[in-house]
Amino acid sequence: MNNPFADDEAIDDLGRYIKAQRELAQLSVRHLARIAQVSDSYLSQVEKGRYQPSAQFLSNIAKGLNMQPDVFFKMAGWLPTVQPDDQSDAVEAALRADSRLSDEQRSLLLQLYKSMVNPT
Repeated sequence: MNNPFADDEAIDDLGRYIKAQRELAQLSVRHLARIAQVSDSYLSQVEKGRYQPSAQFLSNIAKGLNMQPDVFFKMAGWLPTVQPDDQSDAVEAALRADSRLSDEQRSLLLQLYKSMVNPT
């Protein structure tokens, strides 16, 4: 099986992301580890980029952080990421669907967004 973490930078990035999400949730390493039913020392080492986490570990951490595991799986390279065109379409669709915006606000935001992602 190909190692999605062949690059040490990918391991580091994933670890930093997990740590950032844990801090946003205002959880200590020990508390998240208990919630996720993983070892706190292993979680700490993953956050530091020293170990390659398994799919089960990432699933447990995602559950502990009330996140979808696919976020971590995409970062790990196990699932395809959104292509830039798809991402732009998704942002535009979200703006169009936001009922909190008036038609004028929606139009202005869409114009602004398009001008920023497609400068000509």
